[in-house]
Amino acid sequence: AFSRCASEAKAAFGDGRVFIEKFVENPRHIEVQILADGYGNVVHLHERDCSVQRRHQKVVEMAPAYRLDEGVRQAIFADAIALARHVNYKNAGTVEFLVAEDGTHYFIEINPRVQVEHTVTEEVTGVDIVQCQMRIAAGASLVEHTVTE
Repeated sequence: AFSRCASEAKAAFGDGRVFIEKFVENPRHIEVQILADGYGNVVHLHERDCSVQRRHQKVVEMAPAYRLDEGVRQAIFADAIALARHVNYKNAGTVEFLVAEDGTHYFIEINPRVQVEHTVTEEVTGVDIVQCQMRIAAGASLVEHTVTE
């Protein structure tokens, strides 16, 4: 199967390299809302569980994620913040993970924008994410506006 896939890639794109990723059965889809300023400050605004989907479109967003192991939750927060710091991220964003049934989490992507689902986080945290995004873009720090985890 791999050889056939590489051959098809070579024929279609002129390059036979393929990317393989692990299949995670029955995962939870957990998002972490982050804010990062231009001064090295990065905070998370907790998580949203968007596992209920239809045709890969989110149907229900829950915050906080129900019955998510606290150790897994903290590891996801730490990884989201570490990723943002590593790439010198600035502004609002969402870091997405899959969480396997055994609690192992896998990075999916980071969305460098305010997502439709941000209002769920705003309701739970009381933080106006759009306002924070504008202030950060204007040069403000998270510390100035006391945005903390």
